[in-house]
Amino acid sequence: MDEDFDDKKQRAYINRRAIMDLGMGLIYSGMAVVMFFAEKFGLGAVFTPPFNYIFGGLCLLYGGFRVYRGIKRDYLK
Repeated sequence: MDEDFDDKKQRAYINRRAIMDLGMGLIYSGMAVVMFFAEKFGLGAVFTPPFNYIFGGLCLLYGGFRVYRGIKRDYLK
C-alpha cells in the first residue's frame, strides 16, 4: 500500500514537472519570436537588432531544450 502511494506521488511529480517544462519552453520560444520580429511588433525602439538576434537565439535554444526535456520525462532516473 505504501509503495502504491509512493508510485502515484512520483508519477504526479513527473507529470507536473513535464507540464511546467512544456509551458516554460513555449513561453521562451514565444519570447524568441517576439525578439526576432520586434520591428514588426513596434518594439524596434526598445530592442536593438544585434541584441534581438542574440537573445532571441538563446531563448529559442533554451525553449527547445525545455520542450525536449518535457517530452522526454526522464527526471528521476
